[in-house]
Amino acid sequence: MVRIVRTPEGNVVVDPTGKRAGRGAYLCSNYDCWTRALQRGSLAHTLKTEIAATDRAELERSATSYPRDAAAAAAR
Repeated sequence: MVRIVRTPEGNVVVDPTGKRAGRGAYLCSNYDCWTRALQRGSLAHTLKTEIAATDRAELERSATSYPRDAAAAAAR
């Protein structure tokens, strides 16, 4: 699981240490999980904030470092 945090300043960032101050949410380390959370707005809802375009772009870039869900890809 990877922690995503809304910092006190309002930024939404990946928290690799799991210790950053702010409201946090966890996503599995899977590309498809990240894209669903960003597309559906569930991450923004959980963090109770709008995700700025720059933060969203950084999260999408981070998502590319994770593998795709093989089972979901096979079902398509």
